[in-house]
Amino acid sequence: MIYSYNLSIFMKKERVIYMTHQEHMNDFDLQQLLMKEQMDQFREHFLAMHPYDQAQFFIKQPKENRLLIYYFLSPEEIAEIMENIELEETTSYFSEMDPRFAATVFGQMPADDAVDILKELDKNKVASYLTIMDQTAAEEIKDLLHYKEKTAGSIMTTEYVALLKSLTVREAMIELKTKAPKAETIYYIYVLDEEDHLVGVLSLRELIIADEEQTIEEIMDDHVVSVSVADDQEEVAQIIRDYDFLALPAVDFQNHLLGIITVDDILDVIDEEATDDYSKLAGVSDVDKIDGGPLKAAKKRLPWLIILLFLGMFTASLIGRFETTLEKIPLLAMFIPLIAGMAGNTGTQSLAVAVRGLATGDYGEQEKGKLLLREMLTGLITGTICGALITLIIYLWYGNLSLGVLVGIAIMTTLTVATLSGSIIPLIMDRFKIDPAVASGPFITTINDIISILIYFGIATMFMSLLL
Repeated sequence: MIYSYNLSIFMKKERVIYMTHQEHMNDFDLQQLLMKEQMDQFREHFLAMHPYDQAQFFIKQPKENRLLIYYFLSPEEIAEIMENIELEETTSYFSEMDPRFAATVFGQMPADDAVDILKELDKNKVASYLTIMDQTAAEEIKDLLHYKEKTAGSIMTTEYVALLKSLTVREAMIELKTKAPKAETIYYIYVLDEEDHLVGVLSLRELIIADEEQTIEEIMDDHVVSVSVADDQEEVAQIIRDYDFLALPAVDFQNHLLGIITVDDILDVIDEEATDDYSKLAGVSDVDKIDGGPLKAAKKRLPWLIILLFLGMFTASLIGRFETTLEKIPLLAMFIPLIAGMAGNTGTQSLAVAVRGLATGDYGEQEKGKLLLREMLTGLITGTICGALITLIIYLWYGNLSLGVLVGIAIMTTLTVATLSGSIIPLIMDRFKIDPAVASGPFITTINDIISILIYFGIATMFMSLLL
């Protein structure tokens, strides 16, 4: 198969209005055009679809059909499809393309999207693509590749519009028309001084309605919110959320503008970080994908399970230390799952509240103190109610008020301590710059199991004479 990436010269087509999924030709008929190699008709219907629908059609095709699509479409058109496919899937598609075609596709993609994919590939392949592709695009990608993963620099794009503050509005409009086709967004226009320092920002609307003879410096807003290229991507996401920005400039330590982070990239960051936190809360290193295979899934889950196995053994050994108490009052064993389960559940609830607040930046130093006080009182209230309820149930069930009071006090104390530990452990981890989501649900549950066993049997041993 010859990859005709020069087709774009003859067949490039502007697509301003897309058909909806319901309006365009159904997937089966479109696939028939593809398999019959009716290129003109396939292009007409396929390019009328929204890029997302194009991507959905593309990923459903077998390899032989995808090879035809590479032949029928230009690199620019393929690049738009790749931008709408999950990162994990794109690497396999690039490996089946002709290297020159693939390099040209990378060159047509926004630099930040291209970098995300290239970081997943073998270094030798990356070097080969950078050698083949257009030199200007290669230089932009090289500049972004060296930034540390999950920083502002790693997710920013260099395709933005920046103008000198000394320009008049008329001059700026002329320059904007030149730069706009290559920019990812033109809703914000960034203003620089002669040394490329970021000194201001203005919206496209402000530029359009301004007097043509005014200078950019006169109409710009000099209170610019920016981030350092070294800032964590979660902090960037927080700023964009708080200020409702469509884009945010990224600068170096001397305030030189190096790129912008757009809201679509931040949506990906939020999804990525939420998935990462969910994985940790579930006690796995990453959320399993169904096509990952059992060995890969087991490898991700085993580390936490092994840690929890040893913690579980410790819990079992604790119960063994109270063997004498259990021998004298065997009925105590019946309530071990109840107390341990209640402690684990309430600790996980408290953990979820603490981790979410830390992730969204809602907790300053004062708020952390308020959180701990609130959670302790919450645990005390819920523990008292549950303790009183279980005391009544045991008394009515067994006719043993002393046993009911013992279990009730154990429940009250356990829930108070478990609720407090569920919030204090993430705060301690955050203090030491450890991701608080690492205090996963299974981890907190096991820790609270140990605490609840100590409390339960400690109280039982102290007041054993009342139960005999």
